Amino acid sequence: MLLPAGLVILFMGLFFVWPVAAVIHRGFGGSGAAGGLGEVFASPSHRSVIWFTFWQAAASTALTVAVALPAAAAVARLRFRGRRLVRAVATVPFTLPTVVVAAAFEGTFDRLGLAGDGALSLRHTIWAILLAHMFFNYAVVLRIVGAHWESLDARVEDQARVLGASRFAVFRHVVLPRLAPSLAAASAIVFLFSFTSFGVVLILGGPTRATIETEIYRQAVVRLDLSVAASLAVIQLAAVLALVIVSILLERRRASSAPAIVAAPAPRHRGIGLMFNLGVMGLVLGLPLALLVERSLIAGDGSYTLRHYSAMAQRVNLLPDTALAALANSLQFAVPAAALALLVGGAAAIVVLRSASLTGRTVAGLTDVTLTLPLGTSAVTVGLGFLLVLNRPPIDIRTAVIVVPIAHAVVGIPFVVRTLVPMLRSVSPRVREAAAMLGASPWRARREVDLPAAARGAAVGAGFAFAVSLGEFGATSFIPRRPETLTAPLALFRLLGTPGDALRGQAMALAVSLMVLTALVVFLMDLWGDARSGVF
Repeated sequence: MLLPAGLVILFMGLFFVWPVAAVIHRGFGGSGAAGGLGEVFASPSHRSVIWFTFWQAAASTALTVAVALPAAAAVARLRFRGRRLVRAVATVPFTLPTVVVAAAFEGTFDRLGLAGDGALSLRHTIWAILLAHMFFNYAVVLRIVGAHWESLDARVEDQARVLGASRFAVFRHVVLPRLAPSLAAASAIVFLFSFTSFGVVLILGGPTRATIETEIYRQAVVRLDLSVAASLAVIQLAAVLALVIVSILLERRRASSAPAIVAAPAPRHRGIGLMFNLGVMGLVLGLPLALLVERSLIAGDGSYTLRHYSAMAQRVNLLPDTALAALANSLQFAVPAAALALLVGGAAAIVVLRSASLTGRTVAGLTDVTLTLPLGTSAVTVGLGFLLVLNRPPIDIRTAVIVVPIAHAVVGIPFVVRTLVPMLRSVSPRVREAAAMLGASPWRARREVDLPAAARGAAVGAGFAFAVSLGEFGATSFIPRRPETLTAPLALFRLLGTPGDALRGQAMALAVSLMVLTALVVFLMDLWGDARSGVF
C-alpha cells in the first residue's frame, strides 16, 4: 500500500493541495481568513451571488429529476431493440464540454428566435441556465435511478394493481419508497454539478448572472482582486466538501439497500408509453444538438455550406493558432491526461479500499472524500494556483506543454476514483477466499478476481477522464497563450464571445467537432463496458 499511497500523496500534493493552498494564502494575505470571509458576507452583491448559486442548483436539480424520471422508468421497465444504444446516446450530453453545451443552446435560441430583446427571449436568463443544467445532468438521473429501478422486483407492483391500486398509487406507495436511495444519490450529484457549473453560467448567464464559480473567475482574472476570489473559494470549498460527504453517504446507503435481483416476468413492450418517452428524450436532448449541427452549416445568406468547417483551418486574429490546430492539441493532451488520471486514480482507489480494511471505514471515508474534492473545486482556482506555484523551483513548468495534461488529469482523477471504488467494493471477499483455498497465491487471486471486476470501471473511468480533458477550459485559461497550449474549448470560448456571423459559424463548427469526438469516446466506453459486464 505504500507505493500507491506515495504516488497519490506526491501527485495530489504537488498539483492540487499546493496550488489551492497558495491561492488561499495569496488572496487572504496577512488579514486572516475570518476578515476576508467577513467582508464577503458583508457585501450585498456577494451574498446575492452565494444565494443565487444555491437556489439555481436546487431548481436545476428539481427540473432534472422531474424531466428524466419518466425516461428512467422506460429504460428500466421496457424491453425494446436499441435499448443499449438509447442509454449510450443519453449519456453523451453529460460528457460534452460545457462550452459545447452553451454553444448548442446559443444556437437553439438563435434558430428559434429566442435570442432577441423580446418578451420570449431566453438569452442571459435563469431559464437558459436551468435548461442547460437539465440537459447536461439528464443522464445522471437516467443511469443511477434507472439501474436501481431495473433491479426492483416488478411482481410487487403487479400484486398492488391486482388489489385495486391505481398506477399513481402504485408509484407513490410502492415504487417511490424503494427508489428513494437512488433518487437521493442522483439528486446530490446533480446539485453538486449545478452548484459548481462554470462554462454554462459564464456563457449563457451573461454579465448579469453570476455563481460562486464564475465570480471567482471574474474577481481573479478581470478585477485582479485575489482576496475576494480566495474568500469565495473558501466558501465554495466548504460547501463542496459538505456536498461530497452527503453524496458519498447516499451512495453507500443506495449500495447497502440495493435489492437482490430476482427472477421476475419480463416487462412487455408498451408502444405508446415507449414512443412518448423516447419522443420527450429526443426533444430534450436531441433538439439543441440538432440545431447546433444545423447552425454550423448555415451561411450568412441562409444557404447550407461547409464553409465554416473549412474555415477552422484558417487562423483568425483573436486566436494564436487555427481552430483545427486547437482541436488537434486537445486530442494530444487528452491521451496522457487520461493515462495519468487512470494511474493516479487507480492508486487512489487501492488506498481507499486498503485503508478500509486496515483502519476502518471512518479513515477510508475521509480518504474517499479528500480524493473527490477536486471534482467540485473551481477549475479556475486550480489554474490560478498553477500560475502562482509552478513558476519557481522545485517545479518550474508553468510555461511547459506538460502542464496542460497535468491540469486535466487533476480534474479527471475523481471520475476514475468514483468509478473504480464501487466496482472493487462489489467483489466479495469470499471469492478471494475460495481462490486461496484452491491454491491461488494472494497476487494471483487478486489478478484473477479483482482485475476482471475492475476492468469495466477502469475503462469507464479512463473514458470519462479522456472526455473531461477534451472539454476542460477553466484551468487551461490561466496557462500562457501560445499556439502549442491552445485547446479546442478555449478557442471555442473566444469565438463565441466575438460578434460576427463568420466567427459564430466557425464556433458552431468547432463545437460540433468536439461533440462528435466526445460522442465517439462515450459510445466506445459504454459499449465495451456493457459487453464486458454482460448486463445488457
